Amino acid sequence: MPSGPSAAGDLAADQVGPLALVGGGEWTDGATFDAELLERSLGEVLVLPTAAAYERPERAVAHAAEWFGRFGGRVQPCMVLARTDAQDRAAADQVRAASFIYLAGGSPLHLRSVLKDSAVLRALLDAWHDGAIVAGSSAGAMALSDPMVDPRGGAFTVGLGLVRNLAVVPHYLGEPTAQLRRTLALAPAGCAVVALGERTALIRDVDGTWRIEGAGASELFLDGRPDELDALAGKPLG
Repeated sequence: MPSGPSAAGDLAADQVGPLALVGGGEWTDGATFDAELLERSLGEVLVLPTAAAYERPERAVAHAAEWFGRFGGRVQPCMVLARTDAQDRAAADQVRAASFIYLAGGSPLHLRSVLKDSAVLRALLDAWHDGAIVAGSSAGAMALSDPMVDPRGGAFTVGLGLVRNLAVVPHYLGEPTAQLRRTLALAPAGCAVVALGERTALIRDVDGTWRIEGAGASELFLDGRPDELDALAGKPLG
């Protein structure tokens, strides 16, 4: 799929910070876009390991700290692991003040259930609309869009909706699997499905253009057929 920017379309009127949807394998060699995103922040990354709540989330934070430390960045954890954490005012204030917010991988269903309609999600949206960078990898990328692909079978469910009429399928290896084909068959009309390999990001820049960066495979599908990044122009933002 071409990696150049798409036409801005009517997204140009939506002034939000950069958005990076990553296909997994976060914070590893080949994720060339992370250094660029860090440069555009204040040098600090707020990591939410929410999706990894049952997979030793502290390890995700430590991994991020080692990775961004290579580029002179600092990582702060925001340990929002359960629904009560997502309603905590101190956690929401921490998110609201961040210039770069990164949602780690893990379970998209847990991430969605914890953050949906929460104080932390409202703070994330406020920060994003005030220019903060928001990134999500694997589960994080899946949940940030709406609809969200259900990993249990490839059907659709409700996501967090930073971008609507866009669904993300992570860990793409370059050929559609049976589950991806089912997802494409079930996709609502006009809903773009972006399959992203690990260490690969679909990035929406502040001017509304979309591009692909990183080391893995990627493909965009619209109405079940391969399409170009231009198809994302005009996708509404949350």
